[in-house]
Amino acid sequence: MKENTHPEYRDVCFVDMSSGKKYLCGSSVKTSQTVEYEGKTYPCVKVSISSSSHPFFTGDSTFVDSEGRVDKFLKRYAAKAPQPKKEIEKVSKKSK
Repeated sequence: MKENTHPEYRDVCFVDMSSGKKYLCGSSVKTSQTVEYEGKTYPCVKVSISSSSHPFFTGDSTFVDSEGRVDKFLKRYAAKAPQPKKEIEKVSKKSK
């Protein structure tokens, strides 16, 4: 077998940024950040959402939008929303 063909596999700590929960998993992801977890130092990967904060897994109906995409959409298209038309009063002419 050829040497140096596979990436380094090691324990990595994934940190959910919205809930602060930490997960220790084996991974080959490369990162320069480290974090202290259970008395040891591990490479750290920060994730925006995980099973501890996703509404599907937590049962919450609230949506966690860390990047502001929903607000940006509402701001952009709120001004273009169709405005209700005023009803035109029909004036009937009296027949002579």
